[in-house]
Amino acid sequence: MAAALAARSCLELSAAVRGPARRLPELGFTPPGTAPLPARRYGDSAGGFCYRDSAQLAAATRNRFVRWTTSGDTVELVEESLDVNLLNNAVRLRIHGCPLLPGGVHICEVQSHLVILLLTGQTVHRLLLPHPSRLYRSELITESQMQSVFTDIGKTNFRDPVNYCVIPNVPGLASNSVASAAWLSSEGEALFALPSAAGGIFVLKLPPHDAPGAVSVVELKQSSVVQRFLTGWMPTAIRGDCGPSDLPISLSVHCLDHDAFLFALCQDHKLRMWSYKDQMCLMVADLLEFMPVSRDLRLAMGTSHCLRLAFSQSLGLYLGVYMHAPKCGQFCVFQLVSTESNRYSLDHISSLFSSQETLIDFALTSSEIWALWHNEENQTVVKYINFEQNVAGQWNQVFVQPLPEEEVTVRHDQDPRIFSQGTERHMDLTWDELKKEVTLAVESEFQGSVTEYECSLEEFWQLQVEFWSKFYACCLQYQEALSRPLALHLNPHTGMVCLLKKGSLSFLVPCSLVDHLYLLSNEHLLTEDDAAIFDDLEMSRDVVCLVQCLRLIGESISMEMAFLMEMACSRLQPPEKAAEQILEDLIANDTENVMEDIHSKLQEIRNPIHAVGVLIREMDYETDADMERGDAHHLSMRLNLTQLYGSATAGSVVCWGVCKVATIRFLICRDLLVLQQLLLRLGDPVSTALGAIAPRALNSGIWAPAGARLRALESNLQHLSVLELADTTALTAHRLVSSPQTIVELFFQEVARKHIISRLFLQPNTNLAETSLNWPHLITAIVADFLPLLWPSNPSFLFPECLMGSCQYTQLQEYIRLLQPWCHVNMGSCCFMMGRCYLVMGEGHKALDCFCQAASEVGREEFLDRLIQPEEGEMVSTPRLQYYNKVLCLLDMVGLPELVIQLATLAIMESADDWRSQATLRTCIFKHHLDLGHNSEAYVALTQNPDPGRQLDCLRQLVVVLCERSQLQDLVEFPYVNLHNEVVGIIESHARAVDLMTHNYYELLYAFHIYRHNYRKAGTVMFEYGMRLGREVRTLRGLQKQGNCFLAAVNCLRLIRPEYAWIVQPAPGAVYERPGASPKRSHDGECAAVPSNRQIEILELEDLEKECVLSRIRLTLVQHDLSTAAVAGNSTPEETVALLVRAGLFDTAITLCQTFKLPLTPIFEGLTFKCIKLQLGGEAAQAEAWEWLAANQLSALVTTKESR
Repeated sequence: MAAALAARSCLELSAAVRGPARRLPELGFTPPGTAPLPARRYGDSAGGFCYRDSAQLAAATRNRFVRWTTSGDTVELVEESLDVNLLNNAVRLRIHGCPLLPGGVHICEVQSHLVILLLTGQTVHRLLLPHPSRLYRSELITESQMQSVFTDIGKTNFRDPVNYCVIPNVPGLASNSVASAAWLSSEGEALFALPSAAGGIFVLKLPPHDAPGAVSVVELKQSSVVQRFLTGWMPTAIRGDCGPSDLPISLSVHCLDHDAFLFALCQDHKLRMWSYKDQMCLMVADLLEFMPVSRDLRLAMGTSHCLRLAFSQSLGLYLGVYMHAPKCGQFCVFQLVSTESNRYSLDHISSLFSSQETLIDFALTSSEIWALWHNEENQTVVKYINFEQNVAGQWNQVFVQPLPEEEVTVRHDQDPRIFSQGTERHMDLTWDELKKEVTLAVESEFQGSVTEYECSLEEFWQLQVEFWSKFYACCLQYQEALSRPLALHLNPHTGMVCLLKKGSLSFLVPCSLVDHLYLLSNEHLLTEDDAAIFDDLEMSRDVVCLVQCLRLIGESISMEMAFLMEMACSRLQPPEKAAEQILEDLIANDTENVMEDIHSKLQEIRNPIHAVGVLIREMDYETDADMERGDAHHLSMRLNLTQLYGSATAGSVVCWGVCKVATIRFLICRDLLVLQQLLLRLGDPVSTALGAIAPRALNSGIWAPAGARLRALESNLQHLSVLELADTTALTAHRLVSSPQTIVELFFQEVARKHIISRLFLQPNTNLAETSLNWPHLITAIVADFLPLLWPSNPSFLFPECLMGSCQYTQLQEYIRLLQPWCHVNMGSCCFMMGRCYLVMGEGHKALDCFCQAASEVGREEFLDRLIQPEEGEMVSTPRLQYYNKVLCLLDMVGLPELVIQLATLAIMESADDWRSQATLRTCIFKHHLDLGHNSEAYVALTQNPDPGRQLDCLRQLVVVLCERSQLQDLVEFPYVNLHNEVVGIIESHARAVDLMTHNYYELLYAFHIYRHNYRKAGTVMFEYGMRLGREVRTLRGLQKQGNCFLAAVNCLRLIRPEYAWIVQPAPGAVYERPGASPKRSHDGECAAVPSNRQIEILELEDLEKECVLSRIRLTLVQHDLSTAAVAGNSTPEETVALLVRAGLFDTAITLCQTFKLPLTPIFEGLTFKCIKLQLGGEAAQAEAWEWLAANQLSALVTTKESR
């Protein structure tokens, strides 16, 4: 097992949140009584502030801090949070004509306010903002977004004279020093310290913001001095004014309850301490006593010295001093010690040497020093050291991000005016406006340089390339300036260290053991303490030698060789072949005998197989258990942990860390494979061990798609609802991503973070109230726990599930493709996911193949088991059939009926003993065949259904659908073996339940019986149809159809032998009690009883013929007088005679009476009445008489004596 490293190198991880560049609100102020100073009088600077309770889990300021950068007369303030996304968290303040002093921004925290103190070359300012605990009164942080303290900064009246002051022209104020300090007194006064040219300090005091008062200036001079030497304390003479060599070049302040200690590091290499309350100098220490000095150094002015303070409640106040000397530098750490009689001394803790050229900034804690340099090549160098434990003075490296390459390549087939959109852009212009401005500027420069009116195409091209290359070089310089760190920010409460840059922010996180060894330079690797790597010293030496071999190989591999391995892995080609090709290229180009050096290093390894195995195990993230499914589920997490490290900034840092780890693992495994090929050539037995484990380990760098961008959520989220995963990680439809992300960031923020935080904090016997956040430990643990959730060979399947849930099908498909050759865990789940991807891509048949392959793993993999969990009340069948049902629902939702039929047919073969499942599958096949218009196949599926209830439902649906499609011939001609009565009952129920004039179910039933030569039933159907037409459709069209129905019924009975030519008619009113009709209810809502003594009436052919005559006569009546249609349709023969007489159709009435053997008296009485009315009437009555006379046969009505 690896021992805990006391000191290990760190990685720089960017925290750049992706998305469109934000336009910061800008607030400007021109102080009266000031003369504009040059904006670039002072260099750019940066700094940070951390809240007191930033390490407390229950605090509103947890993991929050403020950073700033100054440039000229502008300061940009940004509040950051690792837990929540802060809204309106940045502002730009500009004090016109007053450039800010380097380090001239100070932030103080009081109970109700956050106070920002600014020092410029001419003014001092105070800004009061509400404290976050006042903005957010709840004790628990549960929202993913919160307002920043800068939200309402526009309402702050910083033009109020109470909150700013012009620095008075006090004689003796140093004009050539940029040192400053600021603090708040216990009474709320704002105090600003500036150096005096005489070696003292001027302190300018602003009264409390809520109390009246005047601005005052106090000068702290050396009146009584006590100086400490290495040999002890001895008093010195009381001195007067100090000379210019005493000018403070670095100021720091330490606040007490009712006092403040001011520390000044001066040009004469001495450290002075003042008490502001007593206004006296308490201590002077000559720092040259603690460093090897020369006469030149003692006589030279110390202009680059730097001072920092660190306070610990348990250890007291520490002072860190950087003493600059030509080509060298030294850090001295002291502890302030108080003695009797208000005397103080410095207890020397440590002296640390550095050969770096230019110190930019350093930060101090009670145990560590972090330093930021620029070396001779103007490259950024960051290192840290634990001065308490590191006796040898060995600094730990920080691997920073390289600056942008200063190179531009423009192809001949590419217009040099077209550049891709970068991450940096002008803050006041849109992208289109910026492109236009840039193009016009470059074109203007181009035209101004061309002196001739004509030039060749080649000359024009060269000039274009030249000017656009100059512009691009300027962009690179600007990007380099934005990427260069300006300062360090260290949070003493959490141990978090950040690099502050002009355009961004990055975090420093500890390296893992493997990364630490692989990234160390050769000189540091040789001096690495073997005991700090593994407990076994011999094993530690073997691993170091092995890493040196890998480093030699990695440094020799060119860009082309590295690309060869990456492409081989991407194309699923054997990586051993690519490693063999790389080795051949290395041997062919080995001009520095690298292979011999590697061979000699290999000879130093005592147990190479064990060393390789240890290195591989350190890179392996396989776990035996399904770690993300613990007892502490994220739904049961306490509320104050729900947003811990949930901001976009924290997600970016964690995922960049994972990306770095994956990249380094890939490089190590690539070099291991090349080393294997070399050993094979040498015939070394260690090659066998490498051959077994290195190819598998190589894939550790392939699976991490940290650079894949997240697409917007697609409309097919509804398809995922069909899967109904228990404890699903799919995103809900309303949870849209607010800014562009990588898929790993999405997975961390939405899924993995909850599991990791639960595992780290919600352990038994964990007291959250007493838990303090430690950034180095937490970020290391989070990355270490995050990697197993991403590692494909673990039982966890959360990452692909998250990709599916967020509809990232392109990335999911590529992810599974890369896993197929080597990962044999969750193979069935991967097949299911691939099938889901194919569905989205429109390749349904490939999807079906994948779904069928996944079926064999059902019951063996956790994801597939959750997929098939039955709902409450759902019928439980075998796991395989439950899986098929889920897939069938998914295919149905997507709209692929052919594939549904194929899969259901396959499922039927596996459900031979389960008739319920067979019934469900047969019903599914029937439904989709019917939807596709496969009527015969649908009928076959219907007949094969073993469930009578489902079979009847399918039969009913078949009848309705074919009727709606007018495919009546298929419906009539199906054989309906053992289903004849059911079909007749279904058609009859529909015929009696729907509108007669809209649907033709009676005619269908008539054709059904005719096709089967059942003429009596056919006649019965048409007679019932006609009777209902007479009752329900009392129109001319209804009577016409009634006549046709009765004629059809008569024809049916004439086709039968006379002894069988009869039909049964229910008693009058019984036709309404038909299947499908709503039951009759009494006045109290109860169903009325159906009469049991229903009378049956037999109708023979003669009766039907009479009904046919009656129907024809009714039609004649209605055609003559449409007003009778409402009563004629269901009238009896007697009623019809009366209607005919009234209409004057005497001839038709006589025919009806003769048919039904009715008396003719009503006819003659009616005729007599009309004749009398005609004699008494005038011309109008005679004209009307001709109308009804014309409707009768006159020869039959006119009588004479001869005819008698």
